[in-house]
Amino acid sequence: MTVRIDPHSSAPPYEQLCAQVSEQARGGTLPVGYRLPTVRALAAELGVAAGTVAKAYRTLEADGVVETRGRQGTFVAPARAAAAREAAAAAETYARRVRRLGLDRDAALAAATDAVRAAYQAD
Repeated sequence: MTVRIDPHSSAPPYEQLCAQVSEQARGGTLPVGYRLPTVRALAAELGVAAGTVAKAYRTLEADGVVETRGRQGTFVAPARAAAAREAAAAAETYARRVRRLGLDRDAALAAATDAVRAAYQAD
């Protein structure tokens, strides 16, 4: 696993860690079942606080990218299905919300497109 934290980035270190691990897991660089380093080991390697890595691991677990197996460690989960379910749920929540706000379909799609474009340009 190759992860680098850019101290000059506007993104907090835990977000950088989440993005890189998620990208590597979903892209296949980190295979399903790969055991991630312990929180302490990765924190020491990256020169960040253990709490930063722990927060990233919790976020990745909530996103379905990794799974924690107690004292055995943290492993890459079969994330594709979990990510697709999470994305579909988020899209449905968004669609219902903008409809209640009175936006028409074109305005809702434009807002979503702008948000996705902005999120992917931040990487």
